Amino acid sequence: MKLKSLGTALTTAALIGTALTGAVATAGTASAATLPRDCSKAIINVKAKETVNVRTSPKTTATAVGIWGKGKKGSVCNDGKAYKGGSYTACGKKSNLWYYGGDKKTGWVPKTCINW
Repeated sequence: MKLKSLGTALTTAALIGTALTGAVATAGTASAATLPRDCSKAIINVKAKETVNVRTSPKTTATAVGIWGKGKKGSVCNDGKAYKGGSYTACGKKSNLWYYGGDKKTGWVPKTCINW
């Protein structure tokens, strides 16, 4: 039970830090400074190969903020550049590359599940 409380406290501290600085630090991935989220340069009308979770950071343990449905059109930010994050197996492939984008919610999605 103490570990759960510690995780909640750390999450709260990270959210407060994000609100104050506008930056997000993620364990096991590159720093926020190397993960730009520039959606002014987006590739649009991109379809998801499968339904995927849209996450707060590029790792499978990050909080899901929405879903990008199979075949639904969305966009990939940063001119479609992929970024290294946590490893995963999704849509029949293994990778550690992630896109920042989505259809209704924007966040991190596994590169192997986005078709453009």
